[in-house]
Amino acid sequence: MSVVVVGGGLAGISAAIALQESGVPVTLLESRPWLGGATHSFGRGELSVDNGQHVFLRCCTAYQGLLHRLRADHLVDVQDRFDVPVLRAGAPPARLRRSGLPSPLHLLPALAGYAPLSAADRLRAVRAALGLARLDPADPVLDQVSAGAWLAQRGQRPWAREALWGLFLTSALNAEVDDAALGLSAMVCRRALFGRADAADIGLPLVPLEELHGGPALRRIAEMGGTVRLKARVEAVTADPKVVVDGMPIAADAVVIAVPHEAAVRLLPAEALPDPLRWPELDASPIVNVHVVYDRRVLDAPFAAAVGSPVQWVFDRTAVSGLRGGQYLAVSLSAADPWIDMPTAELRSRFVPELRRLLPAAWGAQVREVFVTRERRATFRQRPGSAAARPGAATRAPGLYLAGAWTDTGWPDTMEGAVRSGLTAARLVRRHLEKVKDR
Repeated sequence: MSVVVVGGGLAGISAAIALQESGVPVTLLESRPWLGGATHSFGRGELSVDNGQHVFLRCCTAYQGLLHRLRADHLVDVQDRFDVPVLRAGAPPARLRRSGLPSPLHLLPALAGYAPLSAADRLRAVRAALGLARLDPADPVLDQVSAGAWLAQRGQRPWAREALWGLFLTSALNAEVDDAALGLSAMVCRRALFGRADAADIGLPLVPLEELHGGPALRRIAEMGGTVRLKARVEAVTADPKVVVDGMPIAADAVVIAVPHEAAVRLLPAEALPDPLRWPELDASPIVNVHVVYDRRVLDAPFAAAVGSPVQWVFDRTAVSGLRGGQYLAVSLSAADPWIDMPTAELRSRFVPELRRLLPAAWGAQVREVFVTRERRATFRQRPGSAAARPGAATRAPGLYLAGAWTDTGWPDTMEGAVRSGLTAARLVRRHLEKVKDR
């Protein structure tokens, strides 16, 4: 028996490797000339540039499991202890660092001393955190409420929502706090902040994403006897099931569609789609990265968050990119609707001065280069109502399955969610093949 996986992002890679490990021959089809999907790299002069900054947390166990299968787990670094410097213009950096206390007390000292908030706001934040920890993320009622509205009702004023909750939720959900679904927000907080004490420790790639995901996946699938076809244009999937590639049908015993939701709608036969079809409601939310190369070091930490600034997070990309002199920073902007269509020159005029405000060392530094990467459809919009629109892995057609971080994984649209979706699809495919064998 054989399976075709359509889409070579993390979801498709995860499904393909899981199936190959169970002895099922897989053909992986990818329209682009690389694997890795939304996590890829490109060359720009001497630099190796990732299309966007990607991080993970220690609680992202499925993603780390994929890295282990790819023999790439030595190519990432995870903090020994959650520790984030928080930049503020005209003030020393604040710091959010977990203590050695057991969960859920491990973050209380950091919150109690968090300088950007007043003492009263810190106390109110502790109360809100205790309330969040008691919510059930799977409760469908929470999907109808925004995190911002819920926090506001519990005394979290706009500044607290931006300077504390926004640090975590905006980057995790690619949505402003006031627009983010409460269910997913509660899931992030319960899993990362209120779960195991080490759950929120931050992991970073030590190499470009192509060397972490795409290249190792290509080699690993080939080693296990699978087939990868790059630049393969999939035109349709039939209920037989067959996959039509460049005008030629490929028969399979099962098919996993691991592509964005708008592409899945176009590929699948009508009889496989739900009625009513709610996937278009998921829409898309953009991410923008502003890349700035300096002639000297201006940031002494591997990354930092910022408050009271359009800068959200800034990462030191110097070593990963291969830059041999100076420092290369990437400003990562989630929920980037205000920035996605802004010309590079205007983004430069806004963010280079802003980095000078936040980083005193940048005042004497020369900017060698500024460029911008844009992911217009980086994630689906994780707003109230989106959970009800996320489909499960099974379609209405036997043998056709879905994978992708946009499906109903219980996780946000992240690398972890993508990997989990691929593992779920692979598990359902195996069950389907067992039934076919028994007939």
